[in-house]
Amino acid sequence: MNTPESSTLGQRVAYPSAYDASLLFPIRRAESRARLGLDEALPFVGVDLWNAYELSWLDPRGKPQVALAEVRVPATSPNLIESKSFKLYLNSFSQERMASTDALRAALIGDLSAAAAAPVSVSLIAPTSPQAFPVSVLPGELIDGVAIAIEHYGPPLPELLKADTEEPVEETLVSHLFRSNCPVTGQPDWASLQIAYSGPRIDRAALLRYLVSFRTHSDFHEACVERIFLDLRARCAPAKLAVYARFTRRGGLDINPFRALPGAAMPDNLRLSRQ
Repeated sequence: MNTPESSTLGQRVAYPSAYDASLLFPIRRAESRARLGLDEALPFVGVDLWNAYELSWLDPRGKPQVALAEVRVPATSPNLIESKSFKLYLNSFSQERMASTDALRAALIGDLSAAAAAPVSVSLIAPTSPQAFPVSVLPGELIDGVAIAIEHYGPPLPELLKADTEEPVEETLVSHLFRSNCPVTGQPDWASLQIAYSGPRIDRAALLRYLVSFRTHSDFHEACVERIFLDLRARCAPAKLAVYARFTRRGGLDINPFRALPGAAMPDNLRLSRQ
């Protein structure tokens, strides 16, 4: 069984000189979800949206080619893919001659789907394309200006959350102050969060304190977003809820988990200025 401790994360490794699908390191979601009290009947839908900025390969005549890649891993997949292994895998194509862009995409889909144990979608985008991840802004009302004192920075405290059941609303809130830590190396992971909901009005000061309580918490991006979703659902009882995190880039990759109550549409790929 793969565990974070047995991966290449945090270790000195040589960059691959040849294409190697075995570099991909899947990690079972079930272990982190069990800590959240989840079983196979998930209360959310969602996707892990990856953007890859360092993808290059050789055409049949040996000329280098480059592209951006958008990868969507369904939240229902049994496995997530450890990020450093993903980076090494993508770099293994750098000296690989591919018959065509379609052949490269087919290889990516096959390898990533095998690692996730579920169908993964891949889009390859030319750097000059209008779809090449233009910088955007997360829609919603920014709560970072709320004047509050904060003294708790971990572990996450769901009891900080509260909502006014007398004042139902439908709104979207945004914060750029989220930070958690890698569960293996302890290095910080920075993100902007968007919370779209309808139901009892969530207290913004309480929400900001809750999000900051992740500041010294160690977990993967995907697990942090699932914890936030579950805590908001349990403490604030929204009728609709979607949590979208845009994490800053590391190693040419950014990871952007989205979790929502069933019926929600999957998110647009909104690259932010810090990504």
